[in-house]
Amino acid sequence: MKHRGLFISQLVFTLFVCAFLIVPVILSALAGVTENFFLGIKSGLTFRWIGEVLNLYVDTIYLSLMIAVACLAVTLIIGLPAAYVLSKIGGRTARFIEETIVLPVAVPGLAIALALIIMYGGFRDFRSSWAFILVGHVLYTLPFMVRSVLAVLSSMNFRELEEGAASLGASFWQRFWTVVLPNAKPGILAGSLMVVTLSVGEFNLTWMLHTPVTKTLPVGLADSYASMRLEVASAYTLVFFVMIVPLLIAMQMLSRDSKQNQKVMEDLPSDKNFQVSDRPNMRNTEA
Repeated sequence: MKHRGLFISQLVFTLFVCAFLIVPVILSALAGVTENFFLGIKSGLTFRWIGEVLNLYVDTIYLSLMIAVACLAVTLIIGLPAAYVLSKIGGRTARFIEETIVLPVAVPGLAIALALIIMYGGFRDFRSSWAFILVGHVLYTLPFMVRSVLAVLSSMNFRELEEGAASLGASFWQRFWTVVLPNAKPGILAGSLMVVTLSVGEFNLTWMLHTPVTKTLPVGLADSYASMRLEVASAYTLVFFVMIVPLLIAMQMLSRDSKQNQKVMEDLPSDKNFQVSDRPNMRNTEA
């Protein structure tokens, strides 16, 4: 009876916390599809505000998606070789380099943006282009790609797989494309989803780096809340949710599948437990 009361109290507390976090999101989403937020649903439902968002801020959505895809491509090109080299090196040197790569995550985004402006602000064409925002997003998201891939490579003994492929005559690039990358696939997918999600939703760094012609989705969202009707701003939030929530769900599903695959690998018998008696009877096989 005592345990049941404890369980009920924990359940009530959990539901209260969930309601505290979710109810404002639901109200914000409803405001984007109602005629008048102050009158509520009784004023009627409409998609007019979403249409106004698409007419006014569609360029910010396209720019955010373009920067996110470009950021993913750059982090893949840089992050995969970096994670592979760090996993091969190991030791204190690899840990030092890894912590150096992760340093931009610990530094506030405004500080990173200010450093980029001081360093490259004199290049006017570069400063006014979306490539300037891309550099900041790459600095911010690269650690997530490197650590995701590095965690997968560190959890398996891919060196033996590489040595086996090398003994069969595979070149370095053949080993990298046919051995390393397929085994690092869970980390690559997880890192890719994190990079795209973070790039689309990044605000602090982008706020400092953007110009009037390079507004991204989060910057446009802030502008809409400051200058437009509440219904338009809430509709913009709803559009943002439609873009982000599927990526978050995909990350959760991928994380669950990775944990299941890891559990299956852990349940497999190791070489030490594989005894001679476990081998098939060669005489019966020949017979």
